[in-house]
Amino acid sequence: MADWLDEVLWDDRGLVPAIAQDAGTGRVLMFAHMNREALQRTVETREAHYWSRSRNRLWHKGEESGHIQRVRSIGLDCDGDVVLLEVEQAGGIACHTGRASCFFRRFEGDRWVEVEPVLKDPGHIYGR
Repeated sequence: MADWLDEVLWDDRGLVPAIAQDAGTGRVLMFAHMNREALQRTVETREAHYWSRSRNRLWHKGEESGHIQRVRSIGLDCDGDVVLLEVEQAGGIACHTGRASCFFRRFEGDRWVEVEPVLKDPGHIYGR
């Protein structure tokens, strides 16, 4: 693997937090984790790859939904422990719930309120 990967501060599971941000608007679309292979493949393909903790495997964003993330730039924070991807989000949907962003809930008063519409029914995206 490349020396530049050694500059990333990987946690004890070999993961680093990764934030996907819309390259055009700056809006945070999602949060995930990457391992060395995911970051390497992201650099090589210019499409976002993550480590899925729930699936326990490498995950090419959009592999099922078609909502890939084309990577425009990759940043590393000052401590070397968070990756920032500026992406173009295919289909305008980053969340598995069919919304533009995974951050569609806001705390209002004493509860979480859904403030973003579902753009496409997940059943139609994933065929469930």
